[in-house]
Amino acid sequence: MDIFKAGTRPSMRANPDYFTGTVWQDPVIGAQPPARLNALVVTFEPGARTAWHTHPLGQTLHVMSGTGRVCLRGEAPKAISAGDTVWIPAGVEHWHGAAPATGMVHMAMQEVVDGSAADWLEHVSDADYAHAVVG
Repeated sequence: MDIFKAGTRPSMRANPDYFTGTVWQDPVIGAQPPARLNALVVTFEPGARTAWHTHPLGQTLHVMSGTGRVCLRGEAPKAISAGDTVWIPAGVEHWHGAAPATGMVHMAMQEVVDGSAADWLEHVSDADYAHAVVG
């Protein structure tokens, strides 16, 4: 058993190769094999977002505070807010992040396969981010 005491693991600035804007990540768990769970609390400043990406076994997002957007390739972005939970199936190209004028914090949960929990693609364009939001 491992107990990770609050405040003992530093926040990490998200890699700008995979994010636009200011994004912070706080580790929840990076389970040891044979377990595969990887979970982070991700804090997006207004307008910040991920690049397009996929997950080998899918991803669950649980919005903890604020408002944001999630978008599947070829669709309009959808509004998400505190208390919402989103499931994105394996291999589906998507992005997520804060709304333009408000920050968002979510827990991102995904499983690691062959050492990777995500396959990163290109950055989301400003035009794609600014697309009209539904829901």
